[in-house]
Amino acid sequence: MTIHDDEPIAATENERPVLNKIEGVLENVHHVPKLVGPDGEEIELPRSVLDVLQQVVYELAHDRAVAVVPVNKELTTQEAANLLNVSRPYLIKLLEQGELPFFKVGSHRRIRLNDLLEYRKRRHEEQERAINEIAQISQEFGLYD
Repeated sequence: MTIHDDEPIAATENERPVLNKIEGVLENVHHVPKLVGPDGEEIELPRSVLDVLQQVVYELAHDRAVAVVPVNKELTTQEAANLLNVSRPYLIKLLEQGELPFFKVGSHRRIRLNDLLEYRKRRHEEQERAINEIAQISQEFGLYD
């Protein structure tokens, strides 16, 4: 088996019923799940592997591709922009304003995946707060029913 750490993986339509079944089993785990090897050897899955498996199966079962990448992976500005769903020029503006840490390899900017994920989380939390504030103001003025 070859590992391609950043290539998206998508389920086929034929795999969905099995993924849904696996998803149901993983949601109701009461004992430590085991992997059974080709020789019948049973290996208990560590909690970290179970957590990743649950997330991957959920996404694949809901028709979303996944990619497993190490958190310390370094991204190009285009890769980072794609993950944030913004333009590359906008991302570079964020970098230059100090909103997101980066470093240079030669003349090229690189962003650590964990820094990007932390920025995305902060941005999402700020958006949630703003939406809640707008909803609260709308309720106070009787505009929200």
